[in-house]
Amino acid sequence: MEKVYIAPSALSADFGKAAEQFKLLEESGIKYLHLDVMDGIFVPNISFGQVVIKSLRPHTHMVFDVHLMITEPERYIDDFVKAGSDYITIHYEATKDPAAVLDMIRARGVKAGVSVKPGTPAEVLLPLIDHADMFLVMTVEPGFGGQRFMADMMPKLEALRKAIDQSGKDIILSVDGGVDPVTAPVAVKAGARLLVAGSSVFKGDIQGNIKALEKAIG
Repeated sequence: MEKVYIAPSALSADFGKAAEQFKLLEESGIKYLHLDVMDGIFVPNISFGQVVIKSLRPHTHMVFDVHLMITEPERYIDDFVKAGSDYITIHYEATKDPAAVLDMIRARGVKAGVSVKPGTPAEVLLPLIDHADMFLVMTVEPGFGGQRFMADMMPKLEALRKAIDQSGKDIILSVDGGVDPVTAPVAVKAGARLLVAGSSVFKGDIQGNIKALEKAIG
C-alpha cells in the first residue's frame, strides 16, 4: 500500500502561535498543511482567505493543501496561486464547470483537487479523473470543525479508490472530517491516503497527537 499522510488542518491551530505550531508539525515529519477557506455562502462559516495564507507561507516548507469552500472559486484561483498554494481543491457543488476550473488551476502550475459534500455521490467525480490530482471526500458537513466522522461515507471512498487504481492515474484520495486515532484506520482501509485532521492534532500535545495518529494507521 502506498504511504498514508496526515494533513493537519490549520483551522484548528492557534494563529497567535502559528509559526511555533507549524514548526512542531515539521519536526514530526508532517508534509502537508490543510487550509480551509470558507466564504459564509457556500458553507455557513467564515474562516480566512488569501491574505492569511500568503502571510503563513514564509513560515513553513509544508505543502499548502488549500481547500476552497467558496462559491464560484474560479473568481479567486489566481489570488490563491499567488498566495503560495501548492494544491487548490474546489467543490464540485460550487461551480458550473468543475473540469474547466481544475484545468485553470493546473494551467497555473498548481495541483488541482475536487471535493464532494456528504450528500453528493462519488460518481460525479469519475468524469473528472483526467482533470484532477486529488479527490477529497468530506466525512462531515463542511463549514465547522470538531464534527463527528460519518462512517457511512466509506463506500464513497472505496468506489473512488477502485476508480483511481483502475485508471492508473496519480490521484491522491483524501478524507476530511472527524479524523482521529479511532476513525483514521477506517478511512485508510476504505482507500484514503491523505487524512485531514484538525482538533485531533492541535488540541493538547501536538507531537504526541501526531504519534497517536501514526500509530493508529500503522
